[in-house]
Amino acid sequence: MKKVLVTGADGFIGSHLTEKLVKLGYKIKAFVYYNSFNNWGWIDSIDSNIKNEIEIFSGDIRDPNGVRKAVEGCEIVMHLASLIGIPFSYHSPDSYVDTNIKGTLNILQAANDYNVEKVIHTSTSEVYGSALSVPISENHPLQGQSPYSASKIGADQLALSFFRAFETPVGIVRPFNTFGPRQSARAVIPSIIIQLASGLENVKLGLTTPTRDFTFIDDTVNGFISTLNTNKIIGEVVNLGTNYEISILDLAFLISELMNQNINIINDDERIRPEKSEVDRLLSDNIKAKTILDWVPNKSGLSGLKEGLRETINWFQDIDNLQKYKIDKYNV
Repeated sequence: MKKVLVTGADGFIGSHLTEKLVKLGYKIKAFVYYNSFNNWGWIDSIDSNIKNEIEIFSGDIRDPNGVRKAVEGCEIVMHLASLIGIPFSYHSPDSYVDTNIKGTLNILQAANDYNVEKVIHTSTSEVYGSALSVPISENHPLQGQSPYSASKIGADQLALSFFRAFETPVGIVRPFNTFGPRQSARAVIPSIIIQLASGLENVKLGLTTPTRDFTFIDDTVNGFISTLNTNKIIGEVVNLGTNYEISILDLAFLISELMNQNINIINDDERIRPEKSEVDRLLSDNIKAKTILDWVPNKSGLSGLKEGLRETINWFQDIDNLQKYKIDKYNV
């Protein structure tokens, strides 16, 4: 099997992808963010039999020399390393440019130097901004409504420019609001579950009118893996979404129903984005994913969302998992 470098392997999606690739027999080099605690993020929580099969590379995606060393010897690069918190991007935009744009540049240049067979770059549905038309296809205009989304637009365009200018074999996957076990508490689904699992009825949320297209982690991972089986992704951008939307308000009540708990929603000013920065609606058109990647979400529609939420709730309600989160702190 080919050797695959997964950047951001210590994160939410990256750890699940790394785990699944090992199970499928791929040789994996996991790029994790260097720290003096020797902490490998969510890789530390993976079953030891799987973890022992992973080659760990500790580094910083912003450092070109370190990235070159990571890419060396790998045939495929799945680039997920990114800063993703939108509120944090409001006061620290410089770090988003360095990590998301410069980090992607480092990957692309190293991939060219080592003649990598394929680079899969990770985008986000946030690059579309508030939907001008729905469902949102890959041809929808890009709108930077936060420093985070602007940095991802820059990274996406840089990746496509390398394909056009240097024939770098790069493709882009654009997930829509992935959720599931291990997700950061900065995201809305874990935030609601954690507050309710902690016995709180007064749940703090930001704006509750926006709608989102939530995709379960297993489906997102399968979307990434499907890119390994075709070269049709090269030079293309492909959405990974369910083509089903739900408002944050309805989502909160659905989670409380599944958890059999009462809920009283409090609008927390700290969690509300600036008015023109809020993305009001996201709903994916996933026809291209079906055509190019032969990918369809296993969990779709209201029933699929409920199924994914149940798995997520069960994981967060495990006391060992819940204790990994700072319940009384708002995570930006």
